Amino acid sequence: MSEDLEIKNRVSESGLINFDISTLIPTGKRIGIDLKDFLFQGLILKEKDFRESIRQMATENYRGAFVYIFNSADAIVPLWAYFLLTAKLTGVAEKIIFGTREALENLLMHDAILSYDFTSLKGKRVLVKGCTEQEIPENAYVELVQALKPIVKSLMFGEACSNVPIFKHP
Repeated sequence: MSEDLEIKNRVSESGLINFDISTLIPTGKRIGIDLKDFLFQGLILKEKDFRESIRQMATENYRGAFVYIFNSADAIVPLWAYFLLTAKLTGVAEKIIFGTREALENLLMHDAILSYDFTSLKGKRVLVKGCTEQEIPENAYVELVQALKPIVKSLMFGEACSNVPIFKHP
Protein backbone atom coordinates (compact mmCIF):
# COMPACT_ATOMS: atom_id res chain seq x y z
CA MET A 1 0.00 0.00 0.00
CA SER A 2 1.25 3.45 -0.91
CA GLU A 3 2.22 5.89 1.82
CA ASP A 4 1.02 8.73 -0.41
CA LEU A 5 -2.65 7.87 -0.04
CA GLU A 6 -4.58 11.02 0.64
CA ILE A 7 -7.73 10.85 2.72
CA LYS A 8 -10.39 13.02 1.16
CA ASN A 9 -13.43 14.42 2.87
CA ARG A 10 -15.99 13.94 0.13
CA VAL A 11 -18.70 15.66 2.17
CA SER A 12 -16.73 18.90 2.47
CA GLU A 13 -15.74 18.70 -1.21
CA SER A 14 -19.36 18.25 -2.28
CA GLY A 15 -20.29 21.86 -1.57
CA LEU A 16 -23.06 20.64 0.72
CA ILE A 17 -24.14 23.21 3.31
CA ASN A 18 -25.23 21.80 6.66
CA PHE A 19 -28.03 23.79 8.24
CA ASP A 20 -28.88 23.19 11.89
CA ILE A 21 -32.41 24.47 12.51
CA SER A 22 -31.81 24.45 16.26
CA THR A 23 -29.58 27.52 15.82
CA LEU A 24 -32.78 29.48 15.15
CA ILE A 25 -34.34 28.71 18.54
CA PRO A 26 -34.53 31.95 20.52
CA THR A 27 -32.75 31.78 23.84
CA GLY A 28 -34.49 32.94 26.97
CA LYS A 29 -36.70 31.77 29.80
CA ARG A 30 -40.10 30.32 29.05
CA ILE A 31 -42.65 31.09 31.77
CA GLY A 32 -46.23 29.93 31.96
CA ILE A 33 -48.90 31.84 33.88
CA ASP A 34 -51.93 29.75 34.82
CA LEU A 35 -55.00 31.90 35.39
CA LYS A 36 -56.32 29.15 37.64
CA ASP A 37 -54.04 30.60 40.30
CA PHE A 38 -56.06 33.83 40.29
CA LEU A 39 -59.53 32.28 40.61
CA PHE A 40 -61.62 32.68 43.75
CA GLN A 41 -62.36 29.17 45.07
CA GLY A 42 -61.20 27.84 41.70
CA LEU A 43 -64.41 29.08 40.10
CA ILE A 44 -64.52 32.79 39.30
CA LEU A 45 -62.25 35.70 38.71
CA LYS A 46 -62.99 38.67 40.94
CA GLU A 47 -61.92 41.86 39.21
CA LYS A 48 -60.84 43.71 42.36
CA ASP A 49 -58.75 40.77 43.66
CA PHE A 50 -57.29 40.10 40.22
CA ARG A 51 -56.27 43.73 39.76
CA GLU A 52 -54.56 43.69 43.15
CA SER A 53 -52.71 40.45 42.31
CA ILE A 54 -51.55 41.92 39.02
CA ARG A 55 -50.49 45.16 40.72
CA GLN A 56 -48.33 43.22 43.19
CA MET A 57 -46.85 40.94 40.55
CA ALA A 58 -43.03 41.06 40.49
CA THR A 59 -42.36 41.80 36.84
CA GLU A 60 -38.58 41.34 37.15
CA ASN A 61 -39.15 37.57 37.00
CA TYR A 62 -40.51 38.06 33.47
CA ARG A 63 -37.84 40.42 32.10
CA GLY A 64 -36.82 39.20 28.64
CA ALA A 65 -38.83 35.99 29.06
CA PHE A 66 -41.20 34.33 26.63
CA VAL A 67 -44.54 34.11 28.45
CA TYR A 68 -47.51 31.91 27.71
CA ILE A 69 -50.79 32.53 29.51
CA PHE A 70 -53.18 29.62 29.94
CA ASN A 71 -56.09 28.46 32.06
CA SER A 72 -56.01 24.91 33.38
CA ALA A 73 -59.24 25.31 35.36
CA ASP A 74 -62.69 24.52 34.08
CA ALA A 75 -63.76 28.13 34.52
CA ILE A 76 -64.64 30.91 32.14
CA VAL A 77 -62.17 33.77 32.34
CA PRO A 78 -63.35 37.16 31.08
CA LEU A 79 -61.31 38.65 28.25
CA TRP A 80 -60.39 41.74 30.26
CA ALA A 81 -58.22 39.47 32.44
CA TYR A 82 -55.93 38.79 29.50
CA PHE A 83 -55.80 42.51 28.77
CA LEU A 84 -54.76 43.36 32.32
CA LEU A 85 -52.12 40.65 32.56
CA THR A 86 -50.69 41.41 29.13
CA ALA A 87 -50.63 45.15 29.86
CA LYS A 88 -48.64 44.45 33.04
CA LEU A 89 -46.02 42.37 31.19
CA THR A 90 -45.76 44.37 27.95
CA GLY A 91 -42.42 46.10 27.80
CA VAL A 92 -40.98 43.60 30.26
CA ALA A 93 -41.44 40.18 28.64
CA GLU A 94 -39.93 39.52 25.23
CA LYS A 95 -43.11 37.86 23.93
CA ILE A 96 -46.53 37.13 25.43
CA ILE A 97 -49.08 34.73 24.01
CA PHE A 98 -52.24 32.97 25.09
CA GLY A 99 -51.82 29.24 24.73
CA THR A 100 -49.65 26.30 25.65
CA ARG A 101 -45.89 26.01 25.84
CA GLU A 102 -46.08 24.11 22.56
CA ALA A 103 -47.97 27.01 20.94
CA LEU A 104 -45.31 29.40 22.22
CA GLU A 105 -42.48 27.30 20.76
CA ASN A 106 -44.31 27.08 17.41
CA LEU A 107 -44.72 30.84 17.29
CA LEU A 108 -41.12 31.51 18.31
CA MET A 109 -39.82 29.26 15.54
CA HIS A 110 -42.27 30.80 13.06
CA ASP A 111 -40.97 34.26 13.89
CA ALA A 112 -37.34 33.07 13.74
CA ILE A 113 -37.75 31.49 10.31
CA LEU A 114 -39.64 34.52 9.01
CA SER A 115 -36.92 36.92 10.14
CA TYR A 116 -33.87 34.79 9.25
CA ASP A 117 -31.77 35.91 6.28
CA PHE A 118 -31.37 32.81 4.10
CA THR A 119 -29.55 34.63 1.25
CA SER A 120 -26.26 32.84 2.05
CA LEU A 121 -27.98 29.59 1.01
CA LYS A 122 -29.12 30.89 -2.38
CA GLY A 123 -28.29 28.40 -5.13
CA LYS A 124 -26.62 25.99 -2.68
CA ARG A 125 -27.09 22.32 -1.91
CA VAL A 126 -28.50 22.33 1.63
CA LEU A 127 -28.71 19.53 4.14
CA VAL A 128 -31.00 20.23 7.10
CA LYS A 129 -29.54 18.47 10.12
CA GLY A 130 -31.77 15.64 11.25
CA CYS A 131 -30.57 15.16 14.80
CA THR A 132 -30.56 18.08 17.19
CA GLU A 133 -30.05 18.32 20.91
CA GLN A 134 -33.16 20.46 21.29
CA GLU A 135 -36.74 19.64 20.47
CA ILE A 136 -37.92 21.32 17.29
CA PRO A 137 -41.64 21.78 16.60
CA GLU A 138 -42.64 19.84 13.47
CA ASN A 139 -44.21 22.97 12.02
CA ALA A 140 -40.78 24.62 11.97
CA TYR A 141 -39.62 22.04 9.43
CA VAL A 142 -42.70 22.71 7.30
CA GLU A 143 -42.01 26.45 7.35
CA LEU A 144 -38.29 25.94 6.73
CA VAL A 145 -38.98 24.01 3.52
CA GLN A 146 -41.28 26.80 2.36
CA ALA A 147 -38.53 29.36 3.01
CA LEU A 148 -35.76 27.33 1.36
CA LYS A 149 -37.44 25.81 -1.70
CA PRO A 150 -37.52 29.04 -3.74
CA ILE A 151 -33.82 29.81 -3.15
CA VAL A 152 -31.73 26.64 -2.75
CA LYS A 153 -30.48 24.36 -5.52
CA SER A 154 -31.38 21.21 -3.63
CA LEU A 155 -32.62 20.27 -0.19
CA MET A 156 -31.94 17.16 1.84
CA PHE A 157 -32.79 16.11 5.36
CA GLY A 158 -30.75 13.97 7.75
CA GLU A 159 -27.02 13.55 8.06
CA ALA A 160 -24.31 13.67 5.40
CA CYS A 161 -23.83 9.90 5.57
CA SER A 162 -27.54 9.15 5.45
CA ASN A 163 -29.98 11.69 4.11
CA VAL A 164 -33.33 11.91 2.41
CA PRO A 165 -33.48 14.02 -0.75
CA ILE A 166 -36.41 16.43 -0.51
CA PHE A 167 -36.15 18.23 -3.86
CA LYS A 168 -33.69 19.28 -6.52
CA HIS A 169 -34.14 22.14 -8.97
CA PRO A 170 -33.24 21.20 -12.55
